[in-house]
Amino acid sequence: MKDWIGFAHGLPHSVLLFAGVAGVLLIATVIAEWLRWKTRERPSAVVANLVARIRAWWVMALVVGLAFAIGRVGMIVLFALVSLFALREFITLAPTRRGDYYALLAAFYLALPLQYWLVYTDWYGLYTLLIPVYAFLLLPILSTIGGDTTRYLERTAKVQWGLMICVFCISHVPALINLRIPGYEGRNLLLIAFLVIVVQSSDVLQYVWGKLCGKRLIAPKLSPSKTLEGFIGGVASATALGAALWWITPFNPWQAAVLALVINLMGFYGGLVMSAIKRDRGIKDWGHMIEGHGGVLDRLDSVCFAAPVFFHLIRYWWV
Repeated sequence: MKDWIGFAHGLPHSVLLFAGVAGVLLIATVIAEWLRWKTRERPSAVVANLVARIRAWWVMALVVGLAFAIGRVGMIVLFALVSLFALREFITLAPTRRGDYYALLAAFYLALPLQYWLVYTDWYGLYTLLIPVYAFLLLPILSTIGGDTTRYLERTAKVQWGLMICVFCISHVPALINLRIPGYEGRNLLLIAFLVIVVQSSDVLQYVWGKLCGKRLIAPKLSPSKTLEGFIGGVASATALGAALWWITPFNPWQAAVLALVINLMGFYGGLVMSAIKRDRGIKDWGHMIEGHGGVLDRLDSVCFAAPVFFHLIRYWWV
């Protein structure tokens, strides 16, 4: 009942926000389909990829919208599933041995569901410590059961790091609903919308600015497509977008701009970190679950790093 009451309170702004998102996707769809029609005689791989990406964005927007409509429980379940798929991608692309069986079992079937149950029950003191303290101590212990010491440090760090990124960090997105902000009661779902829209827009805008005027590579060994011009233009544009969305948040315009800048920077460096891991593994994408986008982690790498910082900045300054 509380979920529906909270959703009803945030309905007017929610409707405006999703109407805006739908409008942007509709314009993008019209442009992409026009480009595909123009190149129908000589099909372009770039245009085909663009069409696939936009169609995938429609599906993702509908899934998030459905979870948004269900309310708090819907968002927690959605991101629990996202964490499950992300952790599966991470572990699949890293080497494991028979000795990791019990550690992986604990990561997937104990730590992951327990983390989201703690978020659901709003046990802040434990869901902020469960993985970085207790799971980090338990997993290496479980990895010693088989007595396999081959690449033990690398294997243990891989499971710990995967759990940290894919479960702990992502769980801070639905945890935003638990924050009790004076004068903002029942509207916390919009904080999730703000975070996801701003950070994801930064990724898209960095790509657009990079294609339009990018010349100097910013990290050629990590991400050959990222340019300094794309970084500056994308972060600045997404920060301006964040300031323009202040009306769905408990922040004033300049506060929204500052927070948008912080999460955009964290998102950018999160993308670099995850790109470094992919380069180390010799792969281009984390998976193929989302057409045109790669895997779940390819789409959420920036959110992984931005979400915990966004959560704690709000908790310490607005709660």
